[in-house]
Amino acid sequence: MDLGISGKRALVCASSKGLGRGCAEALAAAGCDLVMNARGTEALEATAEAIRATHGVSVTTVAADVTSEEGRATLLEAAGEIDILVTNAGGPPPGMWHDWGRDEFIAALDANMLAPIALMTALMPKMIDRGWGRVVNITSQSVKAPIPQLGLSNAARTGLTGYVAGTARQVAQYGVTINNLLPGIHATDRADALDGGVVKAEGITLEEARAKRAATIPARRYGTAEEFGQMCAYLCSAQAGFIVGQNILLDGGGTNFTI
Repeated sequence: MDLGISGKRALVCASSKGLGRGCAEALAAAGCDLVMNARGTEALEATAEAIRATHGVSVTTVAADVTSEEGRATLLEAAGEIDILVTNAGGPPPGMWHDWGRDEFIAALDANMLAPIALMTALMPKMIDRGWGRVVNITSQSVKAPIPQLGLSNAARTGLTGYVAGTARQVAQYGVTINNLLPGIHATDRADALDGGVVKAEGITLEEARAKRAATIPARRYGTAEEFGQMCAYLCSAQAGFIVGQNILLDGGGTNFTI
């Protein structure tokens, strides 16, 4: 399918690896020029060069911490006018409710709620002026089914979800859509970190921890960054203009809802 976005300019946050890279790869395959962001320069440059070589698109790299005001300013200055925004940031660490104080909650909100909102606020006015734009926020299945040990992530990402629910319906009339992708477990560094916690807590091997988690997923496997990226690219497509303010699960059936 021709997604109708060849030549569009897409900013993809945290895109040197994992789900962000999957989104960047899929958008590049659809013909989008990219602005790629991550905190680490080495991995970012290596990924950007691989995408240039494979897809022949323009790729601008910006090594910056998007969760900080300084980092966002650097990113936005380099990005220029953007047609497609994909927000993404690593989740806060797991723990127990009694482990977290104000500082931990503020850090989670900065990364997983306030940073995406700040990027949308900065970039959507020009999208509105042009009469076309796409925003996809990578959040988590936990906004529908909170994960007890991920209380910081639950709180911050649910706040973003509430913001998007209202804002998406304010900007849709101008040809700008905002939607959220809610990943379940995917084969990424984040999964390795979570499984590593199980290894320590239960005294089992990493392979056993992965198998144990996979057994709880109806698909009986972890998702891939590639299939996640394809869904992101579709939400950014010309054909997806009537999808507004939705929270789309990509979790292998792990979240058991009828709606």
